[in-house]
Amino acid sequence: MPSTALSDHVEALLATEGPLPIVAAGDPVLRRPAEPLDGQLSDGLLARLIEAMRITMHAAPGVGLAAPQIGLPLRLAVIEDAANVPDEVSAARGRVPQPFRVLVNPSYEGVGERRAAFYEGCLSVPGYQAVVARHERVRLRALDERGSAVDEEFSGWPARIVQHETDHLGGTLYLDRAELRSLSSTQVSVERWAQPTPQLAAKELGFALPAAD
Repeated sequence: MPSTALSDHVEALLATEGPLPIVAAGDPVLRRPAEPLDGQLSDGLLARLIEAMRITMHAAPGVGLAAPQIGLPLRLAVIEDAANVPDEVSAARGRVPQPFRVLVNPSYEGVGERRAAFYEGCLSVPGYQAVVARHERVRLRALDERGSAVDEEFSGWPARIVQHETDHLGGTLYLDRAELRSLSSTQVSVERWAQPTPQLAAKELGFALPAAD
């Protein structure tokens, strides 16, 4: 998308106050690789966009939001997780607080062979959750909102968030990586599969989990 057209698109999105509309699965923007962010937006417009994404993520509520989820084909995402969960859930899932961060042009690679499987949802696939096996630890390379290089390892739930949001920028939804036999409505997930790990769900629904070390 030409820079002028992209800037106009962003300006139109930001013309109304409050959270931005979130694009739902089925929209082609979620299935196309996003273009790198490389100076198409002025510093001021980018800052306004990032703030709008932060507000939208909080309002949803969610722990991450990628630009394609608001209809923008840009390699830009925001993440933040207060990790307000019971201690046993935090321990089992490696879910620890993650401060607000901006990821520009991110990519990741797995570190080690260990994979972890847990129920996962998506703001663009409302009403459902499914178990996804992901790298337990990843190395993230990106830029921050100031253009400074990021080269950092994440583990546990923060690593899951990084993978989920970066996948969005390549046109991949979490369902593409999910164990479809685990697919559950959010209501059923809360009522039946809210245990710290998905072991009971795997037994009852008939799907395999990654082998333990």
